[in-house]
Amino acid sequence: MKSIKILISVLALSAVAFVSTASAQEKKGRGQMSPEARITAIQEAVGTLSADQKTKITAILEKSAKEMQAIPQDERREKGREVMMAANKEVRAVLTAEQQPKFDAMPQGGGGQRKKQQ
Repeated sequence: MKSIKILISVLALSAVAFVSTASAQEKKGRGQMSPEARITAIQEAVGTLSADQKTKITAILEKSAKEMQAIPQDERREKGREVMMAANKEVRAVLTAEQQPKFDAMPQGGGGQRKKQQ
């Protein structure tokens, strides 16, 4: 009888741990794409990227992700927007003149249209 109570307790604790881990993973991924996913999205919008463009854009996106992580949570909305705008400006500079208008037309995370960044 005692072993059944212990088994039930262990199962209950395991379920709680699983749910909290799954919830934390959902929150972590919310709102920010991986550099690889962003490259794919950019490529779908602007057309084929050269290997050099992919390398440069990946470096830009990884740098901006590190900058975002360094911003305190309560300042992320304001300062995070600045980081993302700067990263988008750098990414745009890597693109060809033909690709830039297509990049500008890509939707932002908020669902709006990106303003021209020149």
